[in-house]
Amino acid sequence: MTGTRGRLRRISCRLDAWQLARQAETDTRIGAGTGAGGGAADEACERPERIGPPPSGFTLLPWLLMGLGSLANIIQGQNDSSWIGGAGLLVFNSLYIYVAFRSFDDERRKAPSTRLALAVMALVTCALALAYGGSWLLFFPLLGLAAGAALRGRWLGRWGWSLAVVSGVVAGLKDGWTGLNIAYGTFLSTMVTAAILSLSDAVRQLRAAREELATRAVAEERLRFSRDLHDLLGHTLSVIVVKAEAARRLAPRDLDSALTQVSDIESVGRQALTEVREAVTGYREGSLATELDRARSALGAADVDPVVHRSGPPLPPQAEALLGWVVREAVTNVVRHSGASRCEIAVAGGADRVRLTVTDNGTGGGGPVRGTGTGLTGLTERLATAGGSLTAGAGPRGGFSVTAELPVREVAEEPPVGVPA
Repeated sequence: MTGTRGRLRRISCRLDAWQLARQAETDTRIGAGTGAGGGAADEACERPERIGPPPSGFTLLPWLLMGLGSLANIIQGQNDSSWIGGAGLLVFNSLYIYVAFRSFDDERRKAPSTRLALAVMALVTCALALAYGGSWLLFFPLLGLAAGAALRGRWLGRWGWSLAVVSGVVAGLKDGWTGLNIAYGTFLSTMVTAAILSLSDAVRQLRAAREELATRAVAEERLRFSRDLHDLLGHTLSVIVVKAEAARRLAPRDLDSALTQVSDIESVGRQALTEVREAVTGYREGSLATELDRARSALGAADVDPVVHRSGPPLPPQAEALLGWVVREAVTNVVRHSGASRCEIAVAGGADRVRLTVTDNGTGGGGPVRGTGTGLTGLTERLATAGGSLTAGAGPRGGFSVTAELPVREVAEEPPVGVPA
């Protein structure tokens, strides 16, 4: 358990460092940063958070030393019926230890047996205090400690005031006005103990929640990165392969056209490097117009006739980015799997929603490769997050069709972890 917490703390620390580094990078880009974010994050990671062991019943045991005065009276024979006092001291200490160790387990703390033990402790304390007085009155603050550890909520307030009143009355009967000190000490020990233990529980719950959030943040960032990397490299490598094959076919008969394809390969490779860097930092934003131009180039190199129709008003940047991902993935599947000779891309925008359709006349069908791949699954999740939908399957006239619909007024794609929405 300790090793798991340590790993989660390191993950959280690295996530904080990653966010600080990205913020420093952003500040540097706009001329406002000094690059000190990474150093601060490193220093924070070098100072491990020290979390001690959780409190237990042993925390309350040292307070039993308050009963040494009563034990000394028994040993010295200062009280009548010393054996009764010794038996009462043994019963009280046993019940105190029993309640103290059960108080740090939620289920056992709330059990009726724990409250019954507290009630018996109260009776024993009152009996010993009325019988002997003096140092025996100090068992009331000890009873308050046990009650503060075992009780929460409305029961705590009732017990706190009741114990204070009872201890004050009993102490007043034995020692006069000095009983007020016993009443005050009993009430204070009850409430302070409950407050400290409640605060300790809250702090540990917050730490556990922070570790859980750090784990989820790392998982979400890993999912984002793997999804972006798949969509980026899958399309780019497919285009490079297609253009390399075209260059190989053209080289024997048309060297200039082959060199044009090679130049395109170089351009696509450089663009891929830029996109991968942007995906790693989480700042990549796609453009539908750019993806449509790339789609024409990739389809043309694969001997697929591209037909692009676009209508409607301009789209918000978030909608452009999401639809750009859809075009990229759908065209990649056409180039790699369809065997088509024609691919039609239609974008129809309206006042509220935009619809994108990519249809081919190939023979790839809607099988496992094209219909349920990782890329289409990731796109479905992206669009669902933004309130849209994506369907893929065999087209009405054969081939394969991918259709995406998206709201254009309020597109709320979930930003990458650490990037402000």
